[in-house]
Amino acid sequence: MTDDLLGRHRSVLPDWLALYYGKPLEITHGEGRHVWDSEGNRYLDFFGGILTTMTAHALPEITKAVSEQAGRIVHSSTLYLNRPMVELAERIAKLSGIPDARVFFTTSGTEANDTALLLATTYRRSNTVLAMRNSYHGRSFSSVGITGNRGWSPTSLSPLQTLYVHGGVRTRGPFAALDDYDFVAACVDDLRDLLGHTRPPAALIAEPIQGVGGFTSPPDGLYAAFREVLHERGVLWIADEVQTGWGRTGEHFWGWQAHGRSGPPDMLTFAKGIGNGMSIGGVVARAEIMNCLDSNSISTFGGTQITMAAGLANLTYLLEHDLQGNARRVGGLLIERLRAAAAQVPAVREVRGRGLMIGIELTRPGTDEADPEAASAVLEAAREGGLLIGKGGGHDTSALRVAPPLSLNVAEAEEGADILEQALRSIQ
Repeated sequence: MTDDLLGRHRSVLPDWLALYYGKPLEITHGEGRHVWDSEGNRYLDFFGGILTTMTAHALPEITKAVSEQAGRIVHSSTLYLNRPMVELAERIAKLSGIPDARVFFTTSGTEANDTALLLATTYRRSNTVLAMRNSYHGRSFSSVGITGNRGWSPTSLSPLQTLYVHGGVRTRGPFAALDDYDFVAACVDDLRDLLGHTRPPAALIAEPIQGVGGFTSPPDGLYAAFREVLHERGVLWIADEVQTGWGRTGEHFWGWQAHGRSGPPDMLTFAKGIGNGMSIGGVVARAEIMNCLDSNSISTFGGTQITMAAGLANLTYLLEHDLQGNARRVGGLLIERLRAAAAQVPAVREVRGRGLMIGIELTRPGTDEADPEAASAVLEAAREGGLLIGKGGGHDTSALRVAPPLSLNVAEAEEGADILEQALRSIQ
């Protein structure tokens, strides 16, 4: 059955549409933090559809909201007043921390970042954009053009001039040996030097924690220090919160808040978890920036009623059940458990992250050389043990990505850690 579906997949879908595992699996249903495949195997899900199933699989509150909305109207477009869209926008604007905020809904994080770039370049009348090395911002023509991760950049052509900045990866690169204070100072000095050699950019776009890059991050405060330099020149700061938003880091509701000394970003983008699997993305920006476009625009499927109903129900559940606090508590236990296990495995270079956003970087023992084969082997072994995780990293996909739904409980965290420990040991 699965082999037949795989053959059909290969005959009609692009070769570059990657599938996990030597024997790809078809996930047919889920409940809570577990999913089942077409052969009846049950897995603990520590990847949540690439961080999209943020709350839980088949959560009754969201299922009910979607079902009831589907029974009324599914879609009408942004050409008509839309009560669920207005209600969700009001809540997100307030939560964003951005003053006089406006919200525009899209269908994905790629489209959200694309919109933020349109706004920034129009507002600043510049097509120069600063981005971070090892970054990932989507698969559209413009978002690929600002992606600093070679493995996800299929073309060097771009409508933008992109300049890449140091700082997104703490433990690699020319400043890795410095302590946190000196690391931040060196990155800021480098940014100042870069700005002295180029025409004024439109914006800096940065993920507070790099997602596809393997859950890497700078010391807290780096982007606040960057913001002060940028603000002197009128350059905007866009926080790409597609993966860090909605409390996943545990310590903060938004990733930018770890760098909040200089206040909120000028814009933030979001997607993935807000819809708990439904297709929602968006941009929050100050009104003067959001309203700078002087031509008509719509979003046919952005803000459609059924996805807004899911977003409202999911956000309500997330806040009422303090899933951010749960990510902090259970995520803290999980990362310490994984660090203890990894200490016995020479191939593990680093266990990093915060909350329920954890990366495990694998290298060839005794070196800093990436080991993507080991990462693939651990992925397979974890699946055999009943655990689904992800991969990423800027060094040939050699990092494992662990990002369970935020409702994960302690028993499930322990179970997943046990399986992952055995999977890591299997590569020795």
